[in-house]
Amino acid sequence: MLTESVILEIFREALILAIKLAGPLLLISMLVGLVIAILQAATQVHEQTLTFVPKALTIVVLLLLLAPMMISSCNAFLMRIFELIAQVSSQRLT
Repeated sequence: MLTESVILEIFREALILAIKLAGPLLLISMLVGLVIAILQAATQVHEQTLTFVPKALTIVVLLLLLAPMMISSCNAFLMRIFELIAQVSSQRLT
């Protein structure tokens, strides 16, 4: 049975999963942006593409490296959701 506590637990797990998936990408992107901003301030070269290209390349490399972990995390969450759906549907049939 889907009680309020089960629904809140699913919501909490979904939020934690979103943080686990987006967190490393956002943190590394922020660090790369900070390093580039410091370099731009030191050299007084303020070109927009100097910040975009390294960040984009960093995100692509991180996505390639972290894709297996991201897929397995999403897979585990979806399996839990499908198990709950099966439980609820079997309870309604009986």
